[in-house]
Amino acid sequence: MNKPVQPMSSLSLKLPKADRSVETYRLAASRTFPAKLEGPLNRIAFSAVHTVVDPFADNDPWLSVAVDWDKTIAFREHVWDLGLGVAEAMDTAQRGMGLDWPTSLELITRSVGAAKRRNALVFSGAGTDHLAVEDAKNLDDVIRAYEEQISAVEKVGGRIILMASRALAKLGRNADDYAKVYDRVLSQVREPVIIHWLGDMFDPALTGYWGTGDLDRAMDTAVAIINGNAAKVDGVKVSLLDKQREIDMRRRLDTRIKMYTGDDFNYAELIAGDEQGFSHALLGIFDAIAPAASYALSRLAAGDEAGFHDVLGPTVPLSRHIFKAPTRFYKTGVVFMAYLNGHQDHFTMVGGQESTRSTLHLAELFRLADKAGLLANPELATQRMKTVLATHGIES
Repeated sequence: MNKPVQPMSSLSLKLPKADRSVETYRLAASRTFPAKLEGPLNRIAFSAVHTVVDPFADNDPWLSVAVDWDKTIAFREHVWDLGLGVAEAMDTAQRGMGLDWPTSLELITRSVGAAKRRNALVFSGAGTDHLAVEDAKNLDDVIRAYEEQISAVEKVGGRIILMASRALAKLGRNADDYAKVYDRVLSQVREPVIIHWLGDMFDPALTGYWGTGDLDRAMDTAVAIINGNAAKVDGVKVSLLDKQREIDMRRRLDTRIKMYTGDDFNYAELIAGDEQGFSHALLGIFDAIAPAASYALSRLAAGDEAGFHDVLGPTVPLSRHIFKAPTRFYKTGVVFMAYLNGHQDHFTMVGGQESTRSTLHLAELFRLADKAGLLANPELATQRMKTVLATHGIES
């Protein structure tokens, strides 16, 4: 299935360049990947997935959310078919950037229900985002907020990804404050959770998480809390975009605890691992590259590490582009890929976030996706790219 086809000489379009010129870009030879998982995997891999909005809703996108539930669940089924798990209602779904807690809970409820019907893997984000940061007066407020969301997710049969808390980042002054919150919350969960350490490049409101701006001390605190609650922790997702820090933390974790890479810059080599271990995956970029990720992981499980890197390696430049600073706007690239690949019929996002990246950024995304063989239907992707360019005044 993963075979190059003949170059598509008839497919080209005009794309803008940084020097204000326009080039005629000819698409490269394409690759095809299986639509379903080929063989068992030896890594656990989650895709943090996006939310599809209803473009026909008569709402104010900056103030309210209108979800296309059918398309949203259909995309999750696409991910499950590929053998990947779904990380639901995380920052890729625009949690904290337009997706509020009531809508998140409905999303979690629907996704958990769909997963149960097909015995698929889903973990869901529980945090404190319904508690406005300015209303959080003490650590007990943060604990209660976590407890409320955890209870709601568990009530619908969901497994927990314990998200970082903006309120805790505001109030937590030291390691003891973080230990108080996490020890209390973890003592109550029904099943082991995945703890998410989200760096401030993804959310500036999380600056100084774990009680310090010193990342070495922050890691000491995180490792102590996590290892101290090992029976309640399935794994840790680290989103710091720092390969060595993830490796260092991975080697310090209790052997019962998995490391899930959240490094959208270096995931291929972190998943492959080294003589001392490897990372599983919980990645936003897997939303955009799910077929390639699934096939690459199946090659790795089959002992074909060269095949794994051959497929996944070319996706890394695209991921680094999508997640470039300001990193929090990466969701725009993820949804744009879903539009190009036909998973939704529009390029419209929660909160109007389709406007957070430039036309030049989207044009380069198209080039990199093509070079990695990630355009599932090149003709459709080309036509949709032309449509977006035309709305920005660029004739192609």
